[in-house]
Amino acid sequence: MHSGHQETVVLTYRRSASRLTIFAHVFGALSFILMLVWLLQYRGGIEYDSYEGYRVFNVHPFLMFCGFIFLSGEAMMVYKTVKATHMVQKMVHMVFQLGAFVLGVVGICAVFKFHDMSNVEDVYSLHSWIGIATITLFAVQWLAGLISFMAPQPEVTKHSLLPWHICGGRTLLYMSIAAALTGLMEQATFQHLQSDREGRLVNFLGLCILLFGIFVDLSVALARYV
Repeated sequence: MHSGHQETVVLTYRRSASRLTIFAHVFGALSFILMLVWLLQYRGGIEYDSYEGYRVFNVHPFLMFCGFIFLSGEAMMVYKTVKATHMVQKMVHMVFQLGAFVLGVVGICAVFKFHDMSNVEDVYSLHSWIGIATITLFAVQWLAGLISFMAPQPEVTKHSLLPWHICGGRTLLYMSIAAALTGLMEQATFQHLQSDREGRLVNFLGLCILLFGIFVDLSVALARYV
């Protein structure tokens, strides 16, 4: 009787955990849409090679979200969303994370370019400190993952390093979200956004980004029940 009850609990966890990636995708898509609406309708567009500084700057939040948050989150959920062999899943995971890093580097280059165009000091805010730390640790995490899990290694070594790799990825996801939210607050302060439509849109954007990260993290944390 006791064992039957225990089995029911396990199956309940299995069903609830499998739905978490759906919520993550929903909030990820909402964040992407709200980001585009904000930058295209309220902030004047996105163009890296523009002579208008604000259009160059807008490349930064767009690519940082698409890379460090959305694409990285999708990479973390690959083991649930890609129906393939474990090796194929690992390859997709590594490619997604590499793409996230490349987009992040371009996004950081865009904000440095904007600062040069506007004679603004670099790396002066908490947002920029968190962002630089995140992209630096992200590169270390990716290289460590490549060496540990893609290069020939004893299985016991891979098993011992896997919890650290997962923990590092989850930490970096929250660091990137912290950078995004502080960046949105920074822009809201600079643009004096209060209770108007743009201000509310930015608030909803921040909430959707946070909820995306939470559901990605929960899907990883409950992976053993899927």
